[in-house]
Amino acid sequence: MALSIGTKAPDFSLSTKTSDGVKLVKLGDSFGKKNVLLLFFPMAFTGTCTAELCETSAGLDAYQEMNAQVYGISGDSPFSLEVWAQKEQINVPLLSDYDHEVARAYGVAYDSFAADRNLPMSGVAKRSAFIIDRNGVIQYAESSDNPRQLPNFEAIQAKLNELA
Repeated sequence: MALSIGTKAPDFSLSTKTSDGVKLVKLGDSFGKKNVLLLFFPMAFTGTCTAELCETSAGLDAYQEMNAQVYGISGDSPFSLEVWAQKEQINVPLLSDYDHEVARAYGVAYDSFAADRNLPMSGVAKRSAFIIDRNGVIQYAESSDNPRQLPNFEAIQAKLNELA
């Protein structure tokens, strides 16, 4: 079950790969500075994930105006995430939860993903969104068992405006 509103967000350090090399991003570094929007998604290079991250990239300025740092998180390697971001012009920082520890800590890991399509993978992140305030507390939580269902971005933006 996904973490609920009012819960202290589990801190983490995840890798991201850019033209400057591999870097670790620590969630706690944003505490006291910005609200954080975490967007968990199942897999890079898939249709719904591409649409979600491209749309979010197109609206990144609006999130910055709301004093929010946005991160996309999946179990893909930082190297494949970098290639996908370049190919699709995704500007949201993409973090690699390669061992699925963060998805499990947030309660959004599938027990078995795509088993009906002969791809039974455990630990893959469900499409989920969490807003974490400057104090490290979850203020918005949404998770779907349907990998094609996008988060409610209107509700997310309304909550971020409230917190700004």
